[in-house]
Amino acid sequence: MTHPAFGTDLSRLIHPRAIALVGASERPQSIGGRTLSNLLDHSQIDGELYLVNPTKTELRGRRCWPSIASLPQTPDVAVIAVPASGVIAVMEECAARGVPFAIILTSGFGEAGAEGERAQARLKEIAEQAGMRVYGPNCPGLTNVNARLGMTFSPSFPHDLVKGPIGLATQGGGLGRNVMQAMERGIGIGLWASTGNEVDLQVADFIHYMATAPDIKVIVTLLEGIKDGPRFLAALQCAADNGKPVIALKVGKSEYGQRAAQSHTASLTGSAEVNSAVFRQYGVIEVDDIDELVDTAWLFARAMPGEREEIGVYCSSGGTTALTADAVGTAGLTLAEFAPETIALLRSKLPDYAAVNNPVDTTAAVLSDADLVESTLGAVAADPNTGCVIAPIALDYGETTVRMAQTIIAAQQRVQSPIVPIWMSDRLGEGYRMLVAAGFAPPRSVGKAIAAIRRWTEWGRWRRSAADRPARRLPSAVPAAPASALRSLSELQAKALLEKAGIPLLPAAVARTREEALQLADGMGYPVVAKIASPDILHKSDIGGVRIGIADGAQLALAWDDIMASARHHKPDAAIDGLLIEKMAPGGGVELMAGVTRDPVFGHVMTFGLGGVYVEILRDVTRRLLPLSPEDAASMVREMRCFPVLDGARGRPVADVPALERLLLGVSDFVTANAQRIEEMDLNPIWVGARGEGALPLDAVIVERGVA
Repeated sequence: MTHPAFGTDLSRLIHPRAIALVGASERPQSIGGRTLSNLLDHSQIDGELYLVNPTKTELRGRRCWPSIASLPQTPDVAVIAVPASGVIAVMEECAARGVPFAIILTSGFGEAGAEGERAQARLKEIAEQAGMRVYGPNCPGLTNVNARLGMTFSPSFPHDLVKGPIGLATQGGGLGRNVMQAMERGIGIGLWASTGNEVDLQVADFIHYMATAPDIKVIVTLLEGIKDGPRFLAALQCAADNGKPVIALKVGKSEYGQRAAQSHTASLTGSAEVNSAVFRQYGVIEVDDIDELVDTAWLFARAMPGEREEIGVYCSSGGTTALTADAVGTAGLTLAEFAPETIALLRSKLPDYAAVNNPVDTTAAVLSDADLVESTLGAVAADPNTGCVIAPIALDYGETTVRMAQTIIAAQQRVQSPIVPIWMSDRLGEGYRMLVAAGFAPPRSVGKAIAAIRRWTEWGRWRRSAADRPARRLPSAVPAAPASALRSLSELQAKALLEKAGIPLLPAAVARTREEALQLADGMGYPVVAKIASPDILHKSDIGGVRIGIADGAQLALAWDDIMASARHHKPDAAIDGLLIEKMAPGGGVELMAGVTRDPVFGHVMTFGLGGVYVEILRDVTRRLLPLSPEDAASMVREMRCFPVLDGARGRPVADVPALERLLLGVSDFVTANAQRIEEMDLNPIWVGARGEGALPLDAVIVERGVA
């Protein structure tokens, strides 16, 4: 499916038929000079290249035009490589001429203080008024390797021209080029967009383009911040709809990283926990460093995961075999049980002392027989119970290792399941170079290889489970409200809204006098709970404002006096409405919590987990972007470390998990229906009884935007 509100057509930017280089220069080390060299000497331009420089009539034997206005045709793309002080004038020329795309290589804008921010705002204004799309500023340009087109000043462009099925979208240029140079492992990157300050076009737009680009199979992104949450999510949804994995490295997870990312691209970095939760919902494969990103992406570029998840291990070193098998088990992966015919073939060909049950240890004695290794490795890779085969190579052993590489290459040509050679030695010999040339992109350690295979396997599982799900509803963006525009509802007001939305609650009412409290409790039946009712006291238990298990009228009268005295002592200026008298939940059960906050990028996010006083101590929580699907609610409950407590561990009664899931969905529907109004929400604790007893919020806090 497509999302018509998003996904700008970038085809004229990525495959332009006419390019204007504004600021073309004969100085080889200038931005304009290096960009000119990349376009003239190292690109294959399918169309016209116009050089624009008002001080020149000719550059390198080509005519030079004084301005965009003077060109004989309107270019698809204007690559702007003039100093920051001249960029706005060039942009005004482009707007007047109707140029559809501008790439601004120049820095000195939003990343450079208040004056730069004002200039960047003017760029945005010019582009919006003209309907022009802007890439940059403060970016290294756009590199379409598959079309051999470098609209970039990078001197590395001519050295990074391995065509391939991977698309790369980044904000920063340095890390992006680092990933580009992982082409040395044997798999190329077909398109690299490094969007810089993102005055207009964002990483999201290029993910969206790559999601339908026929030459891109795997999408990789390096993110410092996300400016437009719905736009980003639409791109992820488009990638998921088209079966393309997105591998993401998000920097800015710590306070240090957030400050660095903001100073670099002036992007919102967002909450790391929220970003990770959103990634999981949309099937994004999140990694923690560049090595993980490259190993994972390159494995996906080689093969997509199938229904078979089990792994075969084929090795000639006993210690390495055991190390690899351990890593498989530690990662929660499964070794395949070979089919009888595979076992029989291995026994017939390998020495008696070889281990033929998975993991296979051929011993080094067989390495001199390339045909034997190829046939037995091929049998393991062809086994019907095996999804992929790991072939760790512990050391570079000269000609022996060359033969091993040759047999891996030959065996892979006969089977569909990927063979993953691991090159463990720091000595990158001829065998390694052969594997790279054949496109195997060998990981450099067992741990890195297993991490990539685990992510590969998990994405395949997610993809299969998502096949029949409807597309997610994209959240609506609501600007953050100033603190002065927010107000907290009383618990009774909050519960009234929840009850109106169909969320089950215990009977509750506010008593303004001790006598009213006794009448209410008599009507509900004891035991009851008494809580201070005050718009100025949100955390009631912190000031002694809650009494539970009140068994009769005498206890309730004492509770009234104690709670009122405690409230006056701790909060002498608080407005007191009385006591909230509530029917007490049945005995037993488990206390959980659900909270909703408005993330500045993605909108409302639910946090769910172990409740009561333990939520901040144990932090056993899961998160999801709203609105929730039934699958989201079910997985949130089951992801908690404490789920065995709900599932009847150690003789406990099985909790009413279906009622809990319905409650989470009800809260999601309530917040989504009132998205403009609800800023925060906290249900803590939520009481969950045994199967059939239900799930009930016992306390509720809602912070809303000011409503009369």
